[in-house]
Amino acid sequence: MTIAHVNIPVGDLDRSRAFYEAALRPLGYAVGYAGDDSVGLEVNGREPIALRLGPSPNRSTHVAFAAESADDVDEFYAAALEAGGRDNGPPGERPYGGYYYAAFVLDPDGHNIEALFRG
Repeated sequence: MTIAHVNIPVGDLDRSRAFYEAALRPLGYAVGYAGDDSVGLEVNGREPIALRLGPSPNRSTHVAFAAESADDVDEFYAAALEAGGRDNGPPGERPYGGYYYAAFVLDPDGHNIEALFRG
C-alpha cells in the first residue's frame, strides 16, 4: 500500500521546515511547495508530506520514513539531531521481526519521527 500523503501539524512552520528539510534530505526528500501556512516535502516527484501550521500540534504523531540502507538511517539521525531534533532512539537493529534497522527522533513539536531500513 502506498500512502498518498501525511499532514503533520506544527507550531512554527519555519522551524519545522528547516528541521524536516535537513532530516529528510538523506532519504531523498526536498521541498516541493511552500505557502503561508504549509510546506510540502516531495520524493520521486510526489508530495506525500505536508507540514501545516496549527494552533496546537498533536504531539502523538508518529511517522516512519523508508530508507534505502542502514547508512541512510544513520545519516537521517545525524541530520535530524543537527537540525534541532531530539534523540528518541539511536540507530540500530530493532526486535520487530526480520532485519529492522531504525532510528527515532522527536521533531521540534515533539512528533516521533523514524527512519527505517528492512534488509
